[in-house]
Amino acid sequence: MMLYAESKRAPVLSDPPLLKALFNNPVLSVVWVIVRLFVGYEWLEAGVHKLENPAWTSTGLALKGFWTAAVAIPAQGKPAITYDWYRGFLSAMLEGGHYTWFAKLVVAGELAIGIALIIGAAVGVAAFFGALMNFNFMLAGSASTNPVLLVLAVLLIIAWKTAGYWGVDRWLLPLLARLANRQGEAAEAEPQQALSRQGSRVEVTAD
Repeated sequence: MMLYAESKRAPVLSDPPLLKALFNNPVLSVVWVIVRLFVGYEWLEAGVHKLENPAWTSTGLALKGFWTAAVAIPAQGKPAITYDWYRGFLSAMLEGGHYTWFAKLVVAGELAIGIALIIGAAVGVAAFFGALMNFNFMLAGSASTNPVLLVLAVLLIIAWKTAGYWGVDRWLLPLLARLANRQGEAAEAEPQQALSRQGSRVEVTAD
């Protein structure tokens, strides 16, 4: 729920104090440590399990089997995939044999997301790609833990500023902010320097 704050120019939407503290206050970031570790462990466990299976890391047959079952339309009952456009996408991937390399991408993605969330590095980015994978699994008809992980990932994305405070982001985010500020200052200074050089050339010509 958003609250309206008074403003001379236009009404400004303000978050309730509880939500503001939960998503912005480092003191409450311990809440996100618990969420982070849970979601990260789920992704890491899934990735390690696939890493030990040649059907994922070599042939891609495990993903082929999953896609084949997902695109199948049963004689009775509802198909696993609701949307025809997504069934068409997976069918094209199957026909092109893309499951071979895509299976490796799934394994690498699950491992990377799990490790990043556990150590608290680029939590918002890791949670976004985790949510994207959950969303695709659900589109393919796989519920399992995906709905829960998707909701938790969205919360981590919203809390990206503090979710990794007890982790690598405590140093990584300020570093990235400083680098971005330097680039912004350099971009702002460049036109001024160009005008100064142009003014100097005009003065020399006048002399």
